[in-house]
Amino acid sequence: MAETQHESVRLAPDPAPGLTKVGGDTPVVSPPAPRRRRKGIGWPARLEIALMTGPTLIVFLSFVILPVAMAAYYGFFSWQGYGPAEDFVGFRNYLLILEDSTFLAALRHNGTIVVLSLLLQGPAAVLLALLLNRQIRGQTLIRVLIFVPYVISEVVVGTGWSLMLHGDGVVNAVLGKVGLGWLQSEWLSDPKIAIWTLMGILTWKYIGFAVILFLAGLQGIPEELTEAAAIDGASYWQIQRRITLPLLGPTIRIWAFLSMIGALQLFDLVYIIWGQYIADTAGTSTMATYMVANGRTAGEYGYGNAVAVVLFFISLVAALFYQRFVLRRDTEGAITGGRR
Repeated sequence: MAETQHESVRLAPDPAPGLTKVGGDTPVVSPPAPRRRRKGIGWPARLEIALMTGPTLIVFLSFVILPVAMAAYYGFFSWQGYGPAEDFVGFRNYLLILEDSTFLAALRHNGTIVVLSLLLQGPAAVLLALLLNRQIRGQTLIRVLIFVPYVISEVVVGTGWSLMLHGDGVVNAVLGKVGLGWLQSEWLSDPKIAIWTLMGILTWKYIGFAVILFLAGLQGIPEELTEAAAIDGASYWQIQRRITLPLLGPTIRIWAFLSMIGALQLFDLVYIIWGQYIADTAGTSTMATYMVANGRTAGEYGYGNAVAVVLFFISLVAALFYQRFVLRRDTEGAITGGRR
């Protein structure tokens, strides 16, 4: 009998969490533990945040949001740039933009420039960065020569290339001297090759920025990974394909985003080299050159503001889609700290 009592004591279950036994086997409910109240932000911290972010918000609202809002407002009027805007036309300006074949051609040119910039500059910049990341003779000089075009003013670049690529310019003269006269062409006015001329100039000027950006990304890749792969028998190109390029992916995606937005808003080089009217016939016009030609130059500032709004929203939608579907995996961990 005693053994049975001892066995029943051993088999008695423990009280559930939150229950205690008082004076016997009767459980008593214990009061829940008090919740820890989150400490709010005090007024000194709020004042500090306001002082830090206030000037930035004022500048952003004054020079970004307000101009866009004003452009959208004037886009609803037929306005010549002076006096009050009184001739309200509603969405007529925006409908004319979307129906204008010249604007649609400029939009296609911008899309072509976006795609070709990524396809031409990206691989070339990666190869140059991989080359310059190794110890070679004249490494510093090569880096300087590649980066110098990027820091030269667009006015200087545009003027220089327009003089050299003219029908009687240096390029055709040199081709004739070396026996390659059959390659001479109207580099700037022939619609079949003008867009490729533009892409060559853009690649020459902006590839230095991509190379410097990729070199900075390569510096952040631990050498231990490549050394371990080399010890395991991986070749140089296997290391680059399996280790270097995946780890360089975030830098490449950031560069692609900057290149895409810059190509959508391209204006200066096209305007300087081709002008506002020749660009249409040469097949190199962009949305920005269309805006200037049909807005400021034509004296239709209301229409020009509508074009600016359309250009802004096209760039905004492209940026949001890119961030949502491409940059998300890069920014998600940085914002959430890697928590899911």
